[in-house]
Amino acid sequence: MKKYLFFIFFFNVALLSLWAEENSNRKPVTVYEIHINSEINTTSRIYLDKGLEEAEAINANAVLLHLNTYGGTLVDADSMRTAILYGKIPVYVFIDNNAASAGALISIACKKIYMRQGASIGAATVVEGNSGEKMPDKYQSYMRSLMRSTAESHGQDTIVSGRDTVYRWIRDPKIAEAMVDERVHIPMVNDSGKVLTLTAMEALKLGYCDGIAESVDEVITSQLGYSDYQLKKYKPSFYANMMGFLTNPAFQAILIMIIIAGIYFELQTPGVGFPSIAALIAATLYFTPLYMDGLLQNWELIIFIIGIILVLLEIFVIPGFGISGISGIILIGAGLVFAMLDNDWFSFEYIKLSDITRSLLTVTSGMLLSFIAVIYLSSRIGEKGMFRKIALTADLENYGSVDVSNNQLIGQKGKAMTDLRLSGKIILNDEVYDAVSNRGFIVAGTDVIVVKFENMQLYVESQC
Repeated sequence: MKKYLFFIFFFNVALLSLWAEENSNRKPVTVYEIHINSEINTTSRIYLDKGLEEAEAINANAVLLHLNTYGGTLVDADSMRTAILYGKIPVYVFIDNNAASAGALISIACKKIYMRQGASIGAATVVEGNSGEKMPDKYQSYMRSLMRSTAESHGQDTIVSGRDTVYRWIRDPKIAEAMVDERVHIPMVNDSGKVLTLTAMEALKLGYCDGIAESVDEVITSQLGYSDYQLKKYKPSFYANMMGFLTNPAFQAILIMIIIAGIYFELQTPGVGFPSIAALIAATLYFTPLYMDGLLQNWELIIFIIGIILVLLEIFVIPGFGISGISGIILIGAGLVFAMLDNDWFSFEYIKLSDITRSLLTVTSGMLLSFIAVIYLSSRIGEKGMFRKIALTADLENYGSVDVSNNQLIGQKGKAMTDLRLSGKIILNDEVYDAVSNRGFIVAGTDVIVVKFENMQLYVESQC
């Protein structure tokens, strides 16, 4: 008997020794916290992407998204949702007050949802950014599908009761859809006929919250069960903040406006001046962050440059406006669009529709803004201010005027007073006339000859 007792004692001592050794060698669990406490936009998307990269680099066991947002852009929220769903490290979210609209979509993508008492989640209807008005149903339909598919990605629980087997969604897709569309009716949940927003307790009851906590430490220790852990926090760098600003769709649209308007006004003024410098700076700010982010490829920049060359050829070399000019405009637009897409040449297999839509809308908006800017600024040229310097001004009192009743000026020779980038001024018989180059660019001082007169306008060609 004593032998058995000794053996049991020795065995227990050995187990305790092994357990103590194992615990002494065990490293604390690493939890990586990413704090997003602002509107969901390009900057917050970059925060999440960079944070997930750093979490993987340090082999973190879990990522905790500390979230408090009223929403933001759908495109960025969709990108963040995708990064969470398909990331290598499980992502948990702690809703510290609000997860509305785009924030709800991001939260539902996380493995577990934890909420502070008094927090809320939902109200994911797509609205127009400036007015806050509800967008057309095609946008709501896309958001509904995103919310449903995100909820469905967490799968179902299998519940066996006697001989019956019941499959229940871990996160009911219909509840996610009700956060977008007030027409989705769920008995005892949204009987009011309004878009669904859940409190922490309501979300807990319906499976859209996995626990109530009041702090990050409580989430990690009480909810995740990590008593021994080290918390690493993502600290946004200047580079991340700058990248977020430069790749914001609204700012990119403004850059595109400056590029196109700058090229146009440079073609209308002699020499190289402010418009070309502004266009060059805008192009640098547009393409550089995309290149650094790995989106821009060399061929995309090349077709953009070729497009500009074709437009210049159409204006200065080829008379009229035809294939060269149209091809140039198409290539410029294509270069700007493709630069924003992570595509391999013309393969769009791994590019989401939302990314294509954002790229097209950004470039289209920029071109529309440039058209408006050209019209407005053209009306201001020659008046007071900075645009006065790029106008062709002179005393018009002594200038000659074209006599509509005869064409005696045709065939007469003169000299270009200014550069004729299509239009400019010439001197005939010691008098100044407005004229248009009939063929290509004409440098100031070049001998010219009047070849025709149409619509009260002289057309000249170089004699060189």
